[in-house]
Amino acid sequence: MQIGRTFRSCLLAAALVATVFAPAPARATSKEIIELQTQVQQLLDMVQRIQSTLDTRFGVLQHLSEQTADDANRMTATINALQQKINAQSEASSGKLDTTSGQVQSLNDSVDELKSRIAKLDKSIQEMQAQLQNIQNPSSAAPPASAPQPAEGGGAPGPALSQTPPLKETFQAGVRDYNAAKYEVALGEFQDVIHYYPLDDLAGTAQFYLGEIAYRQQNYADAIKSYNAVLEGFSGSPKAPAAQLRKGLALLQLNKKDAGIHELRLLIQRHPQTPEAAQARTKLNGLGVRIQAAH
Repeated sequence: MQIGRTFRSCLLAAALVATVFAPAPARATSKEIIELQTQVQQLLDMVQRIQSTLDTRFGVLQHLSEQTADDANRMTATINALQQKINAQSEASSGKLDTTSGQVQSLNDSVDELKSRIAKLDKSIQEMQAQLQNIQNPSSAAPPASAPQPAEGGGAPGPALSQTPPLKETFQAGVRDYNAAKYEVALGEFQDVIHYYPLDDLAGTAQFYLGEIAYRQQNYADAIKSYNAVLEGFSGSPKAPAAQLRKGLALLQLNKKDAGIHELRLLIQRHPQTPEAAQARTKLNGLGVRIQAAH
């Protein structure tokens, strides 16, 4: 536009020069004036051709610019519509996934609670049956093999009475032996806790340590069995998150990747704020597994 205005100014200036030097009707025209008028006319013609060329090219450029702007606007509108569609689909899918995850988690919690109640009820029934058997047949309470043979000329001693080990002392001894890597000794102590005190909370912790002993000895299959016993029989135990974490890691050690990933994801869903859940997230990230964000 600036160039067009410049050439229009030149055109007006040339026209003014032509007017000034135009021949007067009453005067004779000299040769110099005619030549000057000719040059001015040529200059005017040149300016007009340049102006015409510039106007044409400017029109083409303006048309291309408008066409490009229209294309960009249409592309922007298409991208915005596509983005809105993707966002809507993502929100719908996320909502369905969250609802399904919540329902599955509630179902899993209900199943775990039911298993825990069944296990405790079964243990109570077994204890009642044992007590009833002892009442009906007191002589069977002491095993005959433990009674020593009477000596010649002496009286027969009474049957040896079995003594129940103290709960806390037995459990603490098991922990000390476990930390000292005396796994065989710790194994027997934890088994005593589970055998003599099956309904106590420490029995669930002792069961977890049995899994830890098997895990340290790279006996991952037995470790998984012990962790399952914690999750099924002691779902309310403080060791339940750790048992699920270690179960997932043991499955990964056995090259059961899908099952291990499932256990780690289940841990994050059930106990999202625990340190074990943080370890599970780190492990899944290391495996390149996407974790659904909690809402």
